[in-house]
Amino acid sequence: MKTTVVRIGNSRGIRIPKTLLEQCRLAETVELEVENNHLVVRPARKPRSGWDEAFHRMAQEGGDALLDRDSPAPTRWDRTEWEW
Repeated sequence: MKTTVVRIGNSRGIRIPKTLLEQCRLAETVELEVENNHLVVRPARKPRSGWDEAFHRMAQEGGDALLDRDSPAPTRWDRTEWEW
Protein backbone atom coordinates (compact mmCIF):
# COMPACT_ATOMS: atom_id res chain seq x y z
CA MET A 1 0.00 0.00 0.00
CA LYS A 2 1.36 3.41 -0.92
CA THR A 3 0.59 6.73 0.72
CA THR A 4 1.83 10.28 0.38
CA VAL A 5 3.98 12.19 2.84
CA VAL A 6 2.10 15.42 3.60
CA ARG A 7 3.14 18.70 5.18
CA ILE A 8 1.91 19.28 8.75
CA GLY A 9 3.26 22.65 9.85
CA ASN A 10 7.06 22.38 9.83
CA SER A 11 6.85 18.58 10.00
CA ARG A 12 5.71 15.83 7.66
CA GLY A 13 3.19 13.08 8.23
CA ILE A 14 1.42 10.17 6.63
CA ARG A 15 -2.20 9.09 6.75
CA ILE A 16 -2.58 5.52 7.97
CA PRO A 17 -5.76 3.76 6.86
CA LYS A 18 -8.08 2.60 9.64
CA THR A 19 -7.73 -1.06 8.66
CA LEU A 20 -3.95 -0.92 9.14
CA LEU A 21 -4.34 0.86 12.48
CA GLU A 22 -6.69 -1.87 13.65
CA GLN A 23 -4.46 -4.69 12.39
CA CYS A 24 -1.45 -3.24 14.22
CA ARG A 25 -3.50 -2.29 17.29
CA LEU A 26 -2.26 1.29 17.11
CA ALA A 27 -4.05 3.76 19.37
CA GLU A 28 -3.47 7.44 20.09
CA THR A 29 0.14 7.08 21.25
CA VAL A 30 2.83 5.20 19.35
CA GLU A 31 6.58 4.69 19.56
CA LEU A 32 8.72 5.55 16.54
CA GLU A 33 12.08 3.96 15.91
CA VAL A 34 14.51 3.58 13.05
CA GLU A 35 15.80 0.04 12.42
CA ASN A 36 18.10 -0.65 9.49
CA ASN A 37 16.95 2.52 7.69
CA HIS A 38 13.27 1.58 8.17
CA LEU A 39 10.76 3.60 10.16
CA VAL A 40 9.08 1.30 12.69
CA VAL A 41 5.80 2.34 14.34
CA ARG A 42 4.78 0.38 17.42
CA PRO A 43 1.98 0.72 19.96
CA ALA A 44 3.27 2.68 22.94
CA ARG A 45 3.97 0.44 25.90
CA LYS A 46 2.64 1.28 29.30
CA PRO A 47 5.27 2.26 31.85
CA ARG A 48 6.60 -0.79 33.68
CA SER A 49 4.82 -3.21 31.35
CA GLY A 50 6.45 -6.61 31.55
CA TRP A 51 8.02 -5.95 34.96
CA ASP A 52 5.99 -8.69 36.66
CA GLU A 53 7.27 -11.32 34.23
CA ALA A 54 10.83 -9.98 34.43
CA PHE A 55 10.86 -10.08 38.24
CA HIS A 56 9.41 -13.59 38.25
CA ARG A 57 12.08 -14.76 35.78
CA MET A 58 14.79 -13.01 37.81
CA ALA A 59 13.65 -14.79 41.00
CA GLN A 60 13.64 -18.16 39.23
CA GLU A 61 17.21 -17.57 38.03
CA GLY A 62 18.42 -16.39 41.44
CA GLY A 63 19.02 -12.84 40.25
CA ASP A 64 17.20 -11.35 43.21
CA ALA A 65 19.91 -12.10 45.79
CA LEU A 66 20.98 -9.22 48.01
CA LEU A 67 24.07 -7.46 46.72
CA ASP A 68 25.11 -6.09 50.10
CA ARG A 69 25.01 -9.43 51.90
CA ASP A 70 28.50 -8.81 53.36
CA SER A 71 27.68 -5.36 54.73
CA PRO A 72 28.18 -4.75 58.43
CA ALA A 73 25.30 -5.40 60.83
CA PRO A 74 22.95 -2.46 61.40
CA THR A 75 24.00 -0.12 64.17
CA ARG A 76 21.77 1.10 67.00
CA TRP A 77 21.32 4.34 65.05
CA ASP A 78 20.19 2.33 62.00
CA ARG A 79 17.59 0.53 64.11
CA THR A 80 16.26 3.50 66.08
CA GLU A 81 16.93 6.73 64.17
CA TRP A 82 16.83 5.89 60.49
CA GLU A 83 13.57 6.72 58.70
CA TRP A 84 12.54 6.28 55.08
